[in-house]
Amino acid sequence: MIVIAHLSDIHIGATPGSVDRANAVMRYLDALPADLDAVLVTGDIADHGVAEEYEEARKVLTSRHPVLVGPGNHDVREEFRRVLLGDPGPGTGPINQVYRSARAVYAMCDSSIPPRQNPGHLDDETIAWLDGVLEESDLPVFVAFHHPPALLHSPIVDAIRLHRHEALEELIGRRPNVAAVLVGHAHTAAATTFAGRPLLVAPGVISTLKLPWEGATPDHCADYDLPPSIAFHVLDDGGRLTTHYRVIQ
Repeated sequence: MIVIAHLSDIHIGATPGSVDRANAVMRYLDALPADLDAVLVTGDIADHGVAEEYEEARKVLTSRHPVLVGPGNHDVREEFRRVLLGDPGPGTGPINQVYRSARAVYAMCDSSIPPRQNPGHLDDETIAWLDGVLEESDLPVFVAFHHPPALLHSPIVDAIRLHRHEALEELIGRRPNVAAVLVGHAHTAAATTFAGRPLLVAPGVISTLKLPWEGATPDHCADYDLPPSIAFHVLDDGGRLTTHYRVIQ
């Protein structure tokens, strides 16, 4: 079976404890007795998008497991590329990356809209790139990006979710090799469907977002006292996907 750790929204630089929270997660993963197929980090790596935050993130996100990192709305493409990916070029286009293992393919898409706007969008270049990745693979493909493409019934997040998702929905709907869509941005664990596939939302590392029935308001929604959490996604040999959520103390 395939076992993936999925974390999101570490927001290095957001609070004095942001690095400690991210380090606690990575220490937990490195102490596991078994190897993971991948660790996916779906965006908002830095809080302000500055080089110093990415330098810290690069140290934090070092692991014995393969670590795949994509950008979110708080990230800045140029510094993300230069510091995290070692790409000194001036490119400002979407940061789309693919990682192919012997058992699965991981397509990390860039749903950010520079300069640092909260809603998300997968542009035509990214949709065409993803179509090519799906076309050439007979293995299960995990499609990962930052912004949820469906309503989560969290008004704060729903207002800044992935906009204009129709092209993505059509693409995934005709590609049976998509095992799941993995996203972040919501700072709360959630599970639903999109284009007939599992849509799985990682909890936040930096904080947990309260929901309306928990008394959330625009000014009082993020709880920084709750510990960080992550998800484990398990794809078994029969094609069944199971998700476990774990709190990291």
